Amino acid sequence: MPSPSTATAAAAGAPLHRRPCAPLRLAPAFCSLPSRALVKFAPAPLLAHRPRPSLAVARAASPDAATGARSPTSGGQMLVFVPPHPLIKHWVSVLRNEQTPCAVFRSAMAELGRLLVYEACRDWLPTITGEIQTPVAVSSVEFIDPREAVMVVPILRAGLALAENVSSVLPATKTYHLGLRRDEETLQPSIYLNNLPDKIPEGTRVLVIDPMLATGGTIVAAIDLLVERGVTSKQIKVISAVAAPPALTKLSNKFPGLHVYSGMIDSEVDEKGYIVPGLGDAGDRSFAT
Repeated sequence: MPSPSTATAAAAGAPLHRRPCAPLRLAPAFCSLPSRALVKFAPAPLLAHRPRPSLAVARAASPDAATGARSPTSGGQMLVFVPPHPLIKHWVSVLRNEQTPCAVFRSAMAELGRLLVYEACRDWLPTITGEIQTPVAVSSVEFIDPREAVMVVPILRAGLALAENVSSVLPATKTYHLGLRRDEETLQPSIYLNNLPDKIPEGTRVLVIDPMLATGGTIVAAIDLLVERGVTSKQIKVISAVAAPPALTKLSNKFPGLHVYSGMIDSEVDEKGYIVPGLGDAGDRSFAT
């Protein structure tokens, strides 16, 4: 697999032109947000063709009821995070380019996943404190508690690419694969692989990794399986490369308190269930099939 520097050089094949930086202009329904952008996603009915959910900036923080960690106040609403880090924008741009070759695409997806997981785990991971001896003196230290591994659930196939670098960010993880296939005509998901345990320990933190949140059928089915096994929506964080309003609306209506971290929010989904402008079929482009 090519290194990040190789992927950076590639954005693959098309000439790049330098131009002065300009403010990002978003569709009217979305807000331009400050550093570590965070929005509340208010439930709204799913509309045909181009639903436009209502978003509002949220800045407060309070202890998370499920984990005890401090996190932004949701007031029962789902929160959608679109981190404005330039590296996240860069890797999303590489993924969007139709000329990006498969190996570079997969590398870019892995790098984007690493950055989004880093953002998602801020103020969320359990820690332990103590003292250690440095070469000079005794020092107070804080480590991630290895006894409370984060449960990582990549949704196959494309989720494998986005989750590839998760273990380089998190010291302790347990990975459970979940395979869902979307019918190209009905757009409804069906399960072909379920590696989840029958019962998930109370308080377990869960990362669900699905690159494309388009119509929302697949991600809703995946979270339903977790809820059936004892997980609450406040314990779950969803990691995606690109999200669209239909999926976000479904998630918001069904799973209050859920947190979604996405590289970008696009404006619509076409009649075939693809996000527009999106980045195409993430699974096909990751594995050249």
